[in-house]
Amino acid sequence: MKTSLSMTESAADAASSAQADTSRYRWVVLAVVWAAFLLSYVDRVAWSSVAAPVGHSLGLTVSMLGAFITAFYIGYVLANIAGGILTDVLGGRATLTLALVPLGVFTFCFGFAHSLWSGIAIQFAMGLAAGADYSAGMKIIAAWFRKDRGRAMGLYTTATSLAVVITNATVPTISQWYGWQNAFRLLGGITLACAAVAWFVLRDAPEGEPPLACIKAADILALLKSRNLILLAIAGCGGLWATVGFGAWGNALMTKQYGISPVTAGSIAATFGIGAVIAKPVLGWLSDMHSHARKRISILCLSAFAVMLMVFGQSSTVTQFYLLAPLLGAVGFGYTPVLMAQVSDASGRNSAGAGAGLTNAIWQSGSAMSPLVVGYFYAQTHSFSVALLTLAVGPVVAVAALSLLSSRPQQ
Repeated sequence: MKTSLSMTESAADAASSAQADTSRYRWVVLAVVWAAFLLSYVDRVAWSSVAAPVGHSLGLTVSMLGAFITAFYIGYVLANIAGGILTDVLGGRATLTLALVPLGVFTFCFGFAHSLWSGIAIQFAMGLAAGADYSAGMKIIAAWFRKDRGRAMGLYTTATSLAVVITNATVPTISQWYGWQNAFRLLGGITLACAAVAWFVLRDAPEGEPPLACIKAADILALLKSRNLILLAIAGCGGLWATVGFGAWGNALMTKQYGISPVTAGSIAATFGIGAVIAKPVLGWLSDMHSHARKRISILCLSAFAVMLMVFGQSSTVTQFYLLAPLLGAVGFGYTPVLMAQVSDASGRNSAGAGAGLTNAIWQSGSAMSPLVVGYFYAQTHSFSVALLTLAVGPVVAVAALSLLSSRPQQ
């Protein structure tokens, strides 16, 4: 009897998986969560693209240019834990909308910031508002994509790298023409519009699929005890230490150290994002090939990231920066969909939101600390290469953590 019931459940799971993998609407769902993630990241990195020229008007010293980014990520880290659990309770659609609405409002309000402390307070609030967007997107993708989850994660995470391209290609120019305040007010309005689209278009799971069970305390405890999740959390923290640190300081360092104009520095940073846009879906697709590929790909990518940061740190001309930036972007962002797919595999569908939120909270602690640490070392040494070497420490730590990761079959 038990065998018969088990076979029935397995058949139901297989049918559910097939339904999720063949539904055409899943691409609409992916497009909406991608757009939400894109706008969230544009709001996040917009300050970095104008920090050098605008910082002076707000009375910021060189060492404090990263303070707003750090404030955002402190709020983001705090909100990720609760946001992940909230996602597993309310569902991805409701949580994503609840994240986008206040993010749009606070981004609009940042256009009225007039001092260091008002800017820090609003960026902190923006981080709190955006804290659940990542786990909500992960939860929705886990429900709609099964066998090709790596490819879906690869496409999803192109949002962050494309956001770097869009931000650096538009925000400095808009700020130059219309003022940085209006640039942030425009971003806030667009984010609110995306929230409305998410609410009316998204569905938590394919039609006819049974709802996932509500997450319990025992499920969260199991996640906290998972060796693989702990190692993936450390790896992501080290990786994002460098990725976000470069995003926060790359433009300002090139401007401060070599006198490159903010618009040219933004154009170089845009090519950094272009490399990432290409690499992410490719590496995500490759990671779907077999269960051991994800570990190997993430280790190779993060190793190359550390090396490329040190090479970039030895560069000094616009031509060199243009040549190296796409390669740096490819390895500096390419590992993210592979790590995200590994987190999803290790957490399981029912706890996908909490697993994403808990690990991302640790990942983003690297994002929160990196801008201030790099700013400190640059202020002390005024050395471009020392700043980039400081960033390279993160991927080295990530590779060490991933080397201890046990291989597990995909879920």
